[in-house]
Parts: sequence; C-alpha cells; structure tokens
Amino acid sequence: QVQVVESGGGLVQPGGSLKLTCAASVSGFTVYDMGWYRQAPGQERELVASITRSGNPNYARSVKDRFTISRDNAKNTIYLQMNSLKPEDTAIYYCKLDPGPYWGQGTQVTISS
Repeated sequence: QVQVVESGGGLVQPGGSLKLTCAASVSGFTVYDMGWYRQAPGQERELVASITRSGNPNYARSVKDRFTISRDNAKNTIYLQMNSLKPEDTAIYYCKLDPGPYWGQGTQVTISS
C-alpha cells in the first residue's frame, strides 16, 4: 500500500520561507514522477511544481524563481523550498506520485502578517 505524507507547512510572514517535505512509502520510487499541488479555499487544485523521474523540474509561472523542487531518491522524498512567500501562496499543499496517482493528505501553508 502506497503512503504519501507531507510535512513542513505552517504560518509565515510575507517574504519568509518554508520547506515542505513529501515522503513516500513505495517500492520503486525512481519510476515515479512527483509533483506539488495546492488548493486555496474556493479554488481548484493547481500544479505548483513537478519533477520527473530523471530529475527535470517544471514550475507554475506564479512560483518560478521563488520555489525550488528537488528529490532524494535514496530517501523516497521530495522537497519544495519556498522563498519570498506571498499571501496568495496560502493554500493546502499536496504531494502527488504519478503513475497512480497517489496523493498525500496535504499540509497547510498560511502567509500572513
């Protein structure tokens, strides 16, 4: 059974930083493409950043140059380093494994002064 667990969310002031972690209990982690998505209240879930099984990243325009996605295949883990955070980054952040797909339960990120 595949389990996906996100962590690292919290309350941060505008301009601050957070690092999210997604740990997957799955065999063959390296065959999966991974992604971070977010969903704000009243809005649809959207792609924030993704990273292929070979390590190629892709970013939403709204976070490019502020967020960095990375993966550690030895730890079955991906990360999302978020810098220069803005109030509009407030959302629940979800991790996704593909194929499957498999989703985590999400971690809340709140940007507020």
